[in-house]
Amino acid sequence: MLPFYEFLAIGLMVTFILALFTGYPVAWLLGILSLGFAALGIFLGDQFGLDTFLMTSWAKFSGIVDRFDAIMSNWVLVSLPMFVYMGLMLDRSGVADTMMRNFVKVFGGIKGGLGLTVIVIGILLAASTGIVGASVVLLAVLSMPIMLQNNYNKALASGVVAASGTLGILIPPSIMLVLMADQVSVSVGDLFMGALIPGVALGLLYMVFVIIVGFVRPDLVPPRPADAEKLTARQVGIAFLSTLPTFGLILLVLGSIFFGVATPTEASGLGAFGAILLAAANRKLSWSVIRQVGIETTLTTCFIFAIFIGATVFAYVLRLIGGDELIAEFFKGLGLGPTGLVLVVLLVVFVAGFFLDWFEIVLIILPLLAPVIKLAGLDMTWFLILVALMLQTSFLTPPVGFSLFYLKGAVPKGVTIRDIYIGVIPFVLLQMAMVALCFMFPQVILWLPQQMYGGG
Repeated sequence: MLPFYEFLAIGLMVTFILALFTGYPVAWLLGILSLGFAALGIFLGDQFGLDTFLMTSWAKFSGIVDRFDAIMSNWVLVSLPMFVYMGLMLDRSGVADTMMRNFVKVFGGIKGGLGLTVIVIGILLAASTGIVGASVVLLAVLSMPIMLQNNYNKALASGVVAASGTLGILIPPSIMLVLMADQVSVSVGDLFMGALIPGVALGLLYMVFVIIVGFVRPDLVPPRPADAEKLTARQVGIAFLSTLPTFGLILLVLGSIFFGVATPTEASGLGAFGAILLAAANRKLSWSVIRQVGIETTLTTCFIFAIFIGATVFAYVLRLIGGDELIAEFFKGLGLGPTGLVLVVLLVVFVAGFFLDWFEIVLIILPLLAPVIKLAGLDMTWFLILVALMLQTSFLTPPVGFSLFYLKGAVPKGVTIRDIYIGVIPFVLLQMAMVALCFMFPQVILWLPQQMYGGG
C-alpha cells in the first residue's frame, strides 16, 4: 500500500488537473491548492500521527520564502521584461510592414510566393521579438488580406500564418528558453545556440512544404495576376535593404551573447534599446507608443511572474510531500532505457500541450521531469530543445492553442475557426517531423554549442 504522503502527492496533482477546467487563473489555482494540501498534510500529521514525509510543520513550509527571494534576485529573469519590451516595440516600429510590402513584390509572382513571404518574415520576427502573440497578430493583419485577395486557400493561409508566428517561441531570443534555463539550471547561451539551427530549419521545412503545395496544388497557392507589377532588380535590392534593420537587431542581441560580449540579461537591454531606435528611425516612436508598450510589458511580465510564484509554491509543496520521489519511482518502474524515457517524457509534454499553456508546462511539469533525465545521464541541452520543439505544438493544438485564438481575432471575416484548425494540421506534423529528426540526430542541436564552447 502506498504511504500516506504519496496519496497526498497524487491528490494534489489530480486536483490541480481537474481544477484547470473551472477556468480560474492558473496562478491562483496553483497557490491556493498548494496551501490547502500543505495545511491538510500538517493537520493530519499532527492529529493522527500520519507520515506526511517532510511536511511536518508550518515552520518547515516557511522555507518557501527563500524560494521567492531566489526568484526576485535571479539576474537571468531580469532579461524577461526587456525581451518582452523589445518584441512589443519592434511590433510597432513598422519594420515588418516595410518588409511585407517589399517581399510581396519579390515573391508574389511565383506559386506559393505569398506564403513564402510570410514564412521568411516570420523567421525574421522570431529572431528579433520572441513574442508569439505579437508575431501572429502582426502577420495576420499584414498578410491574410493579401493572400485571400489572391485566392489563397483559407485553411492553408491560416496555417502558414499561425505556424510562422509561432516560430518566435523557439528561435532565440525566446523567453521560453530563458525560463527553461532558469528552471533546470543550464546555460541560457547553450539553449539559444542549441535552438537556432532547429528553429531556422523548421522555418525552412515550412517553406519546402509551401513550394511542394505550389507544384502539386497550384490552385491553393496561386501566384499574383500576370498583369501585376513586373519584378525588377531594384525591387530585389529594396527588399534586401528592408531586412537589414532586423538583421542588425538580431546580430546585436544574439551576436553579443554568442561571442561572449554580453550576458543574456545585458543583451536583452541592448535589444530593447535597439527596438526603440528602429521605431524612432521609422518615425513610429511617440509618447503614446512608449506608454502603451510599457503597460503591455508590465502586464505580460506580471502574468509570467504570477504563474512563476504559483508554480514555485506548487513544486515546493509537492516536493515536501514526496511528489518528486513518486514521479522518479514511477519512471524507474517503467523499466525504460534512456531512449524510451525521453520518448515517454515527450509524449507527456505533447499531451499536456492540448490542455496547458507552455508557461504551466515549463514551470510545473518540466522541473518534475528534468531530474529523471539528469539521473539517466542524458544531455540536458539536447533534451530541453526537444521539449521546446514539442511545446511549439501546444500553440497550434486545440483546445488551448493560443496561436489559433490570436489568429482568429485578427483574420478577415469569412475565415472560420474550422479553417484555422484544418490549416494547422500539416504544420503540426512538420513540427513532429523536426522533433524526430533532432531526436535521431542530436548533433542538429548540439553542433553549434559544441563549436562555440567545446561542449553541449
